[in-house]
Amino acid sequence: MSAIKKPSLIQSFLPIIVLVGLLIVNVLFVYGDDALGGSNQLALLFAGAVAAIIATKNGYSWKETLRGITSSITAALPALIILLLIGALAGTWMLSGVVPAMIYYGLEILNPTIFLFASCLICAIVSIATGSSWTTVATVGIALVGIGDVLGFEKGIIAGAIISGAYFGDKMSPLSDTTNLAPAMAGTDLITHIKYMALTTIPSIVITLIIFLVIGFFYDTNGEVGQIDALQTAIESKFNINPFLFLVPVAVIGLIVKKVPAIPALFIGSLLGGVFAVIFQPDLLVELSGETNFMKASYKSVIDAMSTDIAIITDDEIVNELLSSSGMSGMLNTIWLIICAMIFGGIMENAGMLKRITQSIIGLAQTTGSLIATTTVSCITFNITASDQYLAIVVPGRMFAEVYKERGLHPKVLSRTLEDSGTVTSALIPWNTCGAYHSGVLGIATGEYFMYCFFNLISPLMTLAFGFLNIKIAKLTKSESKLDKIEE
Repeated sequence: MSAIKKPSLIQSFLPIIVLVGLLIVNVLFVYGDDALGGSNQLALLFAGAVAAIIATKNGYSWKETLRGITSSITAALPALIILLLIGALAGTWMLSGVVPAMIYYGLEILNPTIFLFASCLICAIVSIATGSSWTTVATVGIALVGIGDVLGFEKGIIAGAIISGAYFGDKMSPLSDTTNLAPAMAGTDLITHIKYMALTTIPSIVITLIIFLVIGFFYDTNGEVGQIDALQTAIESKFNINPFLFLVPVAVIGLIVKKVPAIPALFIGSLLGGVFAVIFQPDLLVELSGETNFMKASYKSVIDAMSTDIAIITDDEIVNELLSSSGMSGMLNTIWLIICAMIFGGIMENAGMLKRITQSIIGLAQTTGSLIATTTVSCITFNITASDQYLAIVVPGRMFAEVYKERGLHPKVLSRTLEDSGTVTSALIPWNTCGAYHSGVLGIATGEYFMYCFFNLISPLMTLAFGFLNIKIAKLTKSESKLDKIEE
């Protein structure tokens, strides 16, 4: 058995160079917006193959490489199951009238001037309550896309407002998994982490809300009052719209607030959508199924909504676009992308290439500002290469924890940096699990919305500014430093 060698820096960067090159070719020169239809998945596999060849050259057996791939995909399995359940939930919530009701009432309340501001704020509140940006985007986010589309906004900027608010709430909620993970990796506690993170996060969301409010005042929408009335009439022609339908999303949010895991909560939410469809939309079920027997019609329509395409046809073409869903089958392309991304990330992680890249830049960090900048770049690099926000928090967290202590910095400085850069930028990478998820759920390409995710873009810049300007950089006290030495 040959000895395993550590990868060189050039070897570690080579698969990334191949990946970036193929992605550029796919997006800019060949496939454009259709790049996520298969070409980018293959780009990840080709880059993974390059990484596997280098790993073999360095002494890793195929069995060891496969173990790394398996471990990486296994870590992503909960996300893949959630994606399937989100598809089922979206289908039954459309069939039951939950999403149409959100659109219907939203058109009465939200006007174009405050729409982007309100969307961001609503998603922030829901995400704080649930602790999940994914749940927020898949519930109120889908409805807000429909409302914004009717009001005349470009889909990219709508998604930007939704994701910005959702990630603010995700960061600041004690229920969020990443908000619990970051302090655990850095060596501090949850409440200390949230309080300290508020110093950079609240200014970031305030700036974001101001930007969306200003855009709203000057945005030239094409939505008209008459058109909105016509859309509401078209929705009413197919659905029994009433406030009782909101019991379904309230129940799901309640389950998550009660710390019911996401998978059973979403499964219950999709089933509740089916039950409410039977109760409130019996005529629609018969129409969609083509069956005369109501029991058979109900079963067939609900199963179709959860699994495959449903299209509700009205006299209004715009409404027809809004009232369609692809169920679980609509998530399969996104799942394919995530699996390919985890194969690439698994090989890179197992072969030590990601660690080698991070270690190479630690030596460049001589000041506190440069150390925070190095951490930020590492988190973003892991989001790009490992394709998973958890790895973008866990690996840099492990690698930088001792360095921060040696520099006399409190662990909460590291935990805040991990979230300000690792959590929020994950949604901006098309092949990252988060970017692929949001793109798939909202039906809007990452390339269309990333430049409008102002909160996600401002957060890492804010933490860099605090670092280089030495604003509120917490130091370890003498007693804390002594305690660390005793524990060691």
